[in-house]
Amino acid sequence: MDKLYWLEQIQLQDRAKVGDKAFYLSRITQRGYPVVPGFVVSAEVLRQFLATLNSSESLVADLPDSSLHLDVANWRQLQQVAGRLRQEIMTATVPPQWVRTIFAAAKQWQTNYVILRPTLALSPATSGGANTSGLLDAIFCRCDEEAIATALKRTWSQLFRARSLLYWQRRGISLQQINLAVLVQPVQNAIASGILYANSSRWTIEATKGLGMAIAKGDVLPDVYYIQQETGAVLERHLGNKMLAYRCDDTATVDSHQSVITADNTVIVAYVLEEAQQKQYALPEEYLQTIITLGNQLVSEIGENFTIKWTISQETPVPNLYLTQVSTPQSVIPNLQFIKGLGAAGGRVTATAHVIVNAQKKPEQIPEGVILVVPTITPDWLPLLQKVVAVVTVQGGLTSHAAILSRELGIPAVVSATDATVIIQSGERLLVDGDRGEVYRLRKDKEVTHQSSVISHSPLPIAHSPSSPMIATQLLVNLSQPSLIEQVQSLPVDGVGLLRSELMLLNTLEGQHPHGWLIGGRQAELLEKWSEQIILFARALSPRPVFYRSLDWRSHELPSANHHLHSLSHSSLGDRGTFSYLQNPAVFELELAALASVQKAGYSNIHLLLPFVRSVAEFSFCRDKVEQAGLTQVPQFQLWIMAEVPSMLFLLPEYVKAGAVGISIGTNDLTQLLLGVDREQGQLTRVLNERHPAVISAIAQLIQMAKNVGIPCSICGQAPVIYPEIIDQLVQWGITSISVEPEAVERTYRAIARAEQRLILAAARQQLNS
Repeated sequence: MDKLYWLEQIQLQDRAKVGDKAFYLSRITQRGYPVVPGFVVSAEVLRQFLATLNSSESLVADLPDSSLHLDVANWRQLQQVAGRLRQEIMTATVPPQWVRTIFAAAKQWQTNYVILRPTLALSPATSGGANTSGLLDAIFCRCDEEAIATALKRTWSQLFRARSLLYWQRRGISLQQINLAVLVQPVQNAIASGILYANSSRWTIEATKGLGMAIAKGDVLPDVYYIQQETGAVLERHLGNKMLAYRCDDTATVDSHQSVITADNTVIVAYVLEEAQQKQYALPEEYLQTIITLGNQLVSEIGENFTIKWTISQETPVPNLYLTQVSTPQSVIPNLQFIKGLGAAGGRVTATAHVIVNAQKKPEQIPEGVILVVPTITPDWLPLLQKVVAVVTVQGGLTSHAAILSRELGIPAVVSATDATVIIQSGERLLVDGDRGEVYRLRKDKEVTHQSSVISHSPLPIAHSPSSPMIATQLLVNLSQPSLIEQVQSLPVDGVGLLRSELMLLNTLEGQHPHGWLIGGRQAELLEKWSEQIILFARALSPRPVFYRSLDWRSHELPSANHHLHSLSHSSLGDRGTFSYLQNPAVFELELAALASVQKAGYSNIHLLLPFVRSVAEFSFCRDKVEQAGLTQVPQFQLWIMAEVPSMLFLLPEYVKAGAVGISIGTNDLTQLLLGVDREQGQLTRVLNERHPAVISAIAQLIQMAKNVGIPCSICGQAPVIYPEIIDQLVQWGITSISVEPEAVERTYRAIARAEQRLILAAARQQLNS
């Protein structure tokens, strides 16, 4: 545990660490509103704690990385798993140094009691609309080390209650997508507590005597006030039914007027209000007006729709009103405006926006170090992307070109950010959070002017450690940029599973389609440049294999192509893949000549991957061209095909008979074609994506078919990167290799190792049982 996060010090980049509840409270605190003081034990502390659990049970030992796949319909199994996990947490020891740090911070409040409030932040990869309100409870405890340690474990363990596990499973949320932090605050007895519900029509205030748990537990019908927001006038008021109230009391004894609840040495007394008190409104009139005034001030900060919880502390000599919780239907926070999209490439960056409203008019140049805001991106934007620090697109899903290019370049990206080019103006200061899929428009004041240009980036993986477990499944890397070669050389990869030729060539082509070079008589010049580019990768990775995917442009993705080719410009797919080679074989022949030049230079580790193959006839045409170019004369050479057109599910044996020696599953196109969803349609891809049963079934079938005909099967689409939980299934089905972006190598390596260890353990148990 590196540090505690105090409410008055939490910054924008801390949101995932401290959770939404604490984050919103911190924004209000820093704007000067009366908030109960507090600090946050970050979500990373829970991850560290789970990693220290020492258990021989695989379910517990693998807990930090578990996807928690359970049969939630089996209530007995659900209860057993929940009970076992919570028991492991409650019997474990919280490191004493952590407890001492928390206790030392809490002692500053000179209070006998503290409350630990769960504060969640869910990954943007989770399906939208998740409502976790009421899922996790706040925990009271005495302000001493032993009670704090126990309360902390109780708070964390709620993540694994049966109802929590049921919720995560039904929402498709894995443990890695949950950030659970703990907000620690002092507890003082209250004169009254309650809630303000604000909307554009009218406000409702609820109030009760004592601590607010009386409303939360449903023990009272609170007093209700209906307020006209514009004037602050009380339109109606209704006296509730308040027989009980709660308070903290060390000296409490059980008698006819009291019941005592003891938890972690904390005594919370539920006492019966005298009849005269029951007939009184809980909220003193002056505090009612204070709440209304605070509400009106918050409207200017967070809009017309919000909820706040408040308490009037029983302090001397003058009671004070404090806010304990702030929530909004949208993630609107003070001091900035907010746009929500899909997090497509991780990292956080603060910089100036550069907005391009019309993506059809690609500029020649853009300023360096800006955040590019644009409707959509096609591959020919790559040279421009090399100058920017982040990307925001209005369109696009997690497998869009903007997403793929940003992940390879290692810059944050948010896609499907509706109206971003309308809302954002060039020159504005933005914070792009690629992990959460959020774009913040920052105002120029003291809070944000100190932000540095790059707050954090998703780092490239570290070099392979000798202590790392060995894996049998090959781990490959997707590449296109020579600038990444040096970094990739030190990674624990077995080669390049996908060398994207069209992206590799973009800087070389000077904005022209290769056919334009041929027409202009520059064939020899292009051949030399093409060969040199491929050799860079072959030399750096030798003797590890490099699977070079031949050109796969849709006509609209390189506008200059339309001037030279008879393209299907109005087709959503374009004349892409091997079909384009039949239409215009000259460029494919030049590409094969470049590969032959690489072989002649002494590099036998280059193999060819044919893209978007629609028919066996197309493949046979390409195979003949490959043989004519002399590539097959090198014994090590392999001719593979991308398995991305659904007809491959029916024709794979025919392709093998025709000469294909391996397949690589392209989940991006396979998903589009199976589900009828364009990768640029972010709203649809939130639901219809690689986790769809039809796509998962197709991947499993392709792996099995490859095993049946005796050829290797790789996967190079974005599915393992975006949804790492499917790696377990890929390994179990027998995938030969998995190819991912450089930034995903480290976590993919760990996921493969865990999956293989689980298989070995399962096999050992089966052998013992037999």
